[in-house]
Amino acid sequence: MKGIVAVDKNWGIGKNNDLLFSLPADMAYFREQTKGKVVVMGSKTLKSFPNSKPLKNRVNIVFHRGNEVFEGCTVVKDINELEKVLREYNFDDVFVIGGAIIYKMLLNYCDEFLITKVDADGGAEVFFENLDKLDNWECVKESEPIETNGYNISFTTYKNNKVEQLK
Repeated sequence: MKGIVAVDKNWGIGKNNDLLFSLPADMAYFREQTKGKVVVMGSKTLKSFPNSKPLKNRVNIVFHRGNEVFEGCTVVKDINELEKVLREYNFDDVFVIGGAIIYKMLLNYCDEFLITKVDADGGAEVFFENLDKLDNWECVKESEPIETNGYNISFTTYKNNKVEQLK
């Protein structure tokens, strides 16, 4: 299982249940990486999408403890239900896409995280774990910076050297 996220220079990821920046190059990268794959998210992340609709051309799995039905999505209430659902898929095709609670819950089960780093302070209210400060994570790849919509970004890949297995 992998994760994908864009962070500001303070590892911030969101504000007012929205992204910090409009980054066309990052959106294209996200689409390229996740198209045809399985995406796992919380219900707030799903609701932040246009018209609260699931992402096209992907299997959408949503964590939600209530009884709400999300059209076009598989709903799981906890990590045990997620594990059962994921048995149907190749773990290499699964991407955790947010939000903060879901990232935190599934971080140690991911073998890799694709992190777009934005060289700016987005005034975040919600943060991602700073992987540079965790012993089991290491940055193994970083692109040259590119400019998109007035921001310099780089695409990085972090590997988890102590992946926990879902039960």
